[in-house]
Amino acid sequence: MTRAPAKAFYLTTPIYYVNNAPHIGHAYTTVAGDVLTRWHRQKGESVWYLTGTDEHGEKIMRTAIANGLTPQEWVDKLVETEWKPSWRLLNIANDDFIRTTEVRHTERVQRFLQSLKDAGYIYAGRYEGPYCVGCEEFKLPGDLTESGDEKLCSMHGTPVEIVKEDNWFFRLSAFVEPLLEHYRKNPDACQPESARNEVLSFLKSGVTDLSISRSTFDWGIPVPWDLKQVFYVWFDALLNYATAVGLGDEPTSEGGKKFAQVWPPDVHLVGKEILRFHAVIWPAMLMAAGLAVPKKVFAHGWLLVGGEKMSKSKLTGIVPSDITDHFGVDAFRYYFLRAIPFGSDGSFSWEDMSARYTSELANDFGNLASRLTAMVEKYCAGILPAISHDSELEAALVVTVEKADAAICALDFQGGINAIMEFCKRVNGYVTEKEPWKLAKDPANKTELESVLYNTAESLRALAVLLNSVMPGTCGILWQSLDADEMLGAIDKQRIDHVATWGQLPEGALITKSAPLFPRLDISE
Repeated sequence: MTRAPAKAFYLTTPIYYVNNAPHIGHAYTTVAGDVLTRWHRQKGESVWYLTGTDEHGEKIMRTAIANGLTPQEWVDKLVETEWKPSWRLLNIANDDFIRTTEVRHTERVQRFLQSLKDAGYIYAGRYEGPYCVGCEEFKLPGDLTESGDEKLCSMHGTPVEIVKEDNWFFRLSAFVEPLLEHYRKNPDACQPESARNEVLSFLKSGVTDLSISRSTFDWGIPVPWDLKQVFYVWFDALLNYATAVGLGDEPTSEGGKKFAQVWPPDVHLVGKEILRFHAVIWPAMLMAAGLAVPKKVFAHGWLLVGGEKMSKSKLTGIVPSDITDHFGVDAFRYYFLRAIPFGSDGSFSWEDMSARYTSELANDFGNLASRLTAMVEKYCAGILPAISHDSELEAALVVTVEKADAAICALDFQGGINAIMEFCKRVNGYVTEKEPWKLAKDPANKTELESVLYNTAESLRALAVLLNSVMPGTCGILWQSLDADEMLGAIDKQRIDHVATWGQLPEGALITKSAPLFPRLDISE
């Protein structure tokens, strides 16, 4: 009897609103997802990592027209010349990229929403109230600020438009109590705690039914039973997490099999400004369809520049290449998850990144690798000596792996990276204490010298595996320098639960020097 495949670890980013090129705020979320999914792969799990782009809505239509293009031409251009290249630049190992203009998405959206209407959860009504085109969101009174006689979106600081339309509505109010019960029974389903409290407060404050269609423009997915209207962009967009993996397909089809393997999502990563959509509207839609809701929605904080949230409209939208051209891709990936507690707001600082690059990456990690390879070449002709054991380093590595695994799986990237880098500092201290350059002066110390060199190399083997999800390019170079690709296999196949087993690098491995892992920064740039 054939056993069904194990449930995959399914993680999604938001599908980003593709109205401009991605900035480092988008990259922050995508890198976090990449680190977490790479880590779970190295735990031996089946993983599915989805990202993509949200391509419908009034804002995109207006921007396309302003640029002399059709909406489809505009989004095609941005996706192919800006979004996908940015993720390739940052070494993002996503398994799928969903676009909401794809046939696979639009057909499944129409089928899903027709089923909700047939079940009585969608009805005709009239909407009159404030709408922010920038947010693509119908606004509640608490979402607005005032400037004279004008009502402004509190997010963008721009005037809202008063919309009057005959639309279709979703019975969101019917799911207030089921949602409250869900979060009472599953407190980890919305994190961090501040996000969960916000959702609970919103649900308890009185939730009204939701307008889910627009009739004043046509750039969207047509409502199948009312072709004069298109679905409200968020109702269409939220479904991407399910349409990308076969929502509603026959169970025996490829889509049906994929859906059975990955659903429900293990983690939805979102920015805190879109929390309500993902922790209220989205699970209510799934409940209405009788589908399992996501196991966790995690709302991280904002990246700030000069106190402003990252935003193209406010000229704080730094593109990733502005940073990677100077510091490199892996330093970019490392910095944002190391410097900012995931879930809190954090400020990007060029000076702070320069300081961490020099002290933590170049001096602590990169210099340790350079010292080891240079000494093995100088004192052992580049050949790794016999396996040796240092009980203190071994014990420290066991604790490091336990701490890092627990933290990263809990989305505490900073805590996980800190644990790993503390071990790196400990190994540097070991080398400083043992002074192999002094031992090498007396042939009588040969055994002790070789022991120090082996223990340092074996520690670097472990560091390469533990940091691989964060800095895959750099750790791959170190892995080859240790001859580990030849001796142990590909670095991304190394298991987190095996990394603390000491003595994996074999005697005789050919240790070679590489270019500095983190070269000195050009301060003239």
